[in-house]
Amino acid sequence: MEKKIPYKIYLKEEEIPSQWYNVRADMKNKPAPLLNPGTLQPMTQDELSHVFCEELCRQELDNDTRWFDIPQEIRDFYKMYRPSPLVRAYFLEKALGTPAKIYYKFEGNNTSGSHKLNSAIAQAYYAKKQGLKGVTTETGAGQWGTALSMACAYFGLDCKVFMVKCSYEQKPFRREVMRTYGASVTPSPSMSTAVGRKLLEEFPETTGSLGCAISEAVESAVSTPGYRYVLGSVLNQVLLHQTVIGLETKAALDKYGIKPDIIIGCAGGGSNLGGLVSPFVGEMLRGEAAYRIIAVEPASCPSFTRGRFAYDFADTGMICPLAKMYTLGSQFIPSASHAGGLRFHGMSTILSQLYADGLMEARAVEQRSVFEAAELFARVEGTLPAPESSHAIRAAIDEALKCKETGEEKTIVFGLTGTGYFDLYAYQQFNDGTMGDVIPSDGQIAASLEKLPKVEE
Repeated sequence: MEKKIPYKIYLKEEEIPSQWYNVRADMKNKPAPLLNPGTLQPMTQDELSHVFCEELCRQELDNDTRWFDIPQEIRDFYKMYRPSPLVRAYFLEKALGTPAKIYYKFEGNNTSGSHKLNSAIAQAYYAKKQGLKGVTTETGAGQWGTALSMACAYFGLDCKVFMVKCSYEQKPFRREVMRTYGASVTPSPSMSTAVGRKLLEEFPETTGSLGCAISEAVESAVSTPGYRYVLGSVLNQVLLHQTVIGLETKAALDKYGIKPDIIIGCAGGGSNLGGLVSPFVGEMLRGEAAYRIIAVEPASCPSFTRGRFAYDFADTGMICPLAKMYTLGSQFIPSASHAGGLRFHGMSTILSQLYADGLMEARAVEQRSVFEAAELFARVEGTLPAPESSHAIRAAIDEALKCKETGEEKTIVFGLTGTGYFDLYAYQQFNDGTMGDVIPSDGQIAASLEKLPKVEE
């Protein structure tokens, strides 16, 4: 007889992970190293320390240490909102009429509204420990900027946020939450940096991009004494911190003897997807289990499905280190879609290598179909999902409907990375029937990829 699974599976406070898991330690093919844009040689810890905090540089470059201890001060902060629940989507299963069993890890149960706080508090902690005055960053949809402003307020750090212009205009309430926590918020591109002024001169009507905002934040950090730059996705250190998601998910599943068949996450830069799937991928790498891992990205910014696996700049201004990743080119500026957190031209080097090695699959979905899935989920499960998270919901529904056709009782787990209560402008457009889909042409992507830096590998 099947053990009755509660609607929400909670771990105990003492079961919050005490260590982060570094999947690179189990990867046979390690992610390619970051390269110095001037010398094209692998970046050293000393070189990175001019941009990032010292301890974060060490985490960024460490390919061999499997477990990193989580400092007690960070674990104490985690207790405000962790462990987060693993939810059995009984009502969604019923609405779909599927034999599939669907679970989602809900990361929106904190004031920032998303998973981003898991890494924000860690990065703020190391900045404070180093004796810095403040940090700079970029934000797309605003979740990362909100999370970092909270973390900086907690540790008494100054926080300067460059927010992608289209999100700055579409999401004024997210912006005001950041300001309430003490952060300064600047629409990007801006006139306050050389990179921003150059972009505005070339493209005066641009809606901005994460790559542009990154360039501005880095320029601001390196030109201001006592500041360092922090990033909310893409980097190895960020995926490391986010493994609290996957470790809790696995512990909750193990508590009831549940083994997932399919694990799904939305993919922008890779923070939530990497955090969710890393412990499961580790089992695959060690030959202990097999799973289908599905990355879901927007059709408007399809780095996995239409990009190239190559060295590229992480930023539009081409001042950051080069990373080998699936990329659409650092000069690619996606359309102003509502999934602002997924509007990045590249992808985590870890996830890029796993995808190249066939350990993950990817699909691109269009905006209107994503909001159709979000609407159904909101109506039956009661939580209004963020547009980014709704990409994972779309794929989970599609996989569950396939099970309905075949009669297979597969177990599906996806990441619900945050709530959509600051995304009501997007929902308004969807409800009014004015939402469109803008998909880049092959020519647009090819033109951007032609500008990739020439790197001999």
